[in-house]
This record gives sequence, structure tokens and C-alpha cells, in this order.
Amino acid sequence: MYQQLISPEQLSHIINLPELIILDASIPPITGMSTPLHCWPEAIINSTRRFDINNQFSDLQNPLPHTMPSEQQFNKQAQRLGINHNSQVVVYDHFGVFSSARAWWMFKSMGHHNIAVLNGGLPAWLKAGFPTVKADDNAEYNLGDFKGKFDQHYFCDAKQVLQMLSQKNTQVLDARSPSRFLGQEEEPRAGVRSGHMPNAKNLHYKILQIDGSLVNDKQLKQCFEQVTIENDPLIMTCGSGVTACVLALAANILGYKNIQVYDGSWSEWGADPQLPIATV
Repeated sequence: MYQQLISPEQLSHIINLPELIILDASIPPITGMSTPLHCWPEAIINSTRRFDINNQFSDLQNPLPHTMPSEQQFNKQAQRLGINHNSQVVVYDHFGVFSSARAWWMFKSMGHHNIAVLNGGLPAWLKAGFPTVKADDNAEYNLGDFKGKFDQHYFCDAKQVLQMLSQKNTQVLDARSPSRFLGQEEEPRAGVRSGHMPNAKNLHYKILQIDGSLVNDKQLKQCFEQVTIENDPLIMTCGSGVTACVLALAANILGYKNIQVYDGSWSEWGADPQLPIATV
């Protein structure tokens, strides 16, 4: 079984392996988040390459934010980063475990399972006393031979979610904050209603973390046991498909097998008046 999380210390021990590819999958701050002091391009782990979720690794034809690109586009951009089929990939972001989980899930959906998330991200790396360097904006890489095959079962759409909400053995977990889940605050995106999907349960991604790092397996299990039934299929959702992947990562670590991420998430659901919502 492939390792899903890697600590800064573990990464420091393998950082010179020729097959290692380190990716920074950070995205700009969202509402309520501030730009960290240390981030791309001023501070990166040595040899890190930029995994741009908002542009190169997003379907720009889709009006929804950073949705999964086509298989062809993903492969093309991964090859441009010098990623090979046998690459050992480590991905991080500048918030902790945030958008790095999204990149991890995308690689998994493309059949590449030799990928791990740096637990705690760049903040944990710095806290451990390891060095950073400035990114080379002009860096070019030898073209990789990565050629993934997209597995559509990793993601689901609004139609599938609507069907599954009525099934007793399917659970929808929403990673947004409790106040957004309950419709107690306005959504950050214009034209998007407040509330949640009927029968969905709230599991705020931050509950699974301390200082940006995922808590230990025992604590993760306790969090999931409060809102899930073991072995039932899980659909992860959030505001725009990013922190839903934090839930997917945690569930994967715990051994859950049937996991999907709703790619459009609340950005799509909340904007469609024909889809039902709840606030209690």
C-alpha cells in the first residue's frame, strides 16, 4: 500500500532520490484566509515544481472554479513538469493540508498512486527547521513520460449526487464551516444560495487538523465515526472541490474504499435553483 502522508523529516531523508518530484499545489487565499508569510515563489522546498490548480490543471472551459481537466490536458501538463510514470510525487501547499489534497486526489484519479501529501505543508517544513530557496521562474524540465488514465469513479456530478442523496447507504460529507453549512452566513461567491444538501452531514476539514497538519489516525477515526457508518459509500463536497479532497485523504488513510468527490461542490449546487437545499 502506498504512503498517503509524509512528514517533513521523512521527506528530508529522500529529497535527493532521482525519481522524486516535489510539487507546490498552493492556491491563492480564499475568504477568511490571509496570504502566508512564506510562499511561492519566494520560499519553496528545493527543486519544487509548480502544480497550478487554477490554470494548467483546471478545466478552463468550465465556468466553475478549478474543476478536473481532461485526461489529455492533465497528462500534457504533468509531462511538462517532467513527471514520469515511475515518479515518486510529494505534494504540499503553503497553508498546511489544504489544496495539496486536491492535487493528491487528481493524481489518484489518473491512476498514479505513488503520491504523498506533506503533512503540515510548507509551514511544517519550516517549523522543523528545514531550508527553503527561491523558485526559478524560468525553470524548464525534461519532458516526462507520464500517461495517466482517468478513472471517472473518483468524481461525481450534481445529477449523481441528487440520486445518491435519497439512498440510505450513501453519505454526503460537507467540508465547509458549520456556519456556511447551516446557512448562517452568506456564501463568498455571488449568486450562490446558503445552506447545504438535504441529508448531508457536516465535517469541517479544520476539525481534522492541528496547525495545518492532519491529526493521528485515532483522532481521525473519532471524527469520522461521529458522522459516518462504516463501509457506506462516501461523497465529499465543499465550496469548490478543494477541501472536499482533505476529507477524501483522511477517509483514504482510515481505509474507506468507496469515496467520491463532488467536483462542482457548493459552487454548482448552490447556484442552481432547481437543486434542493436545507438549513437545519
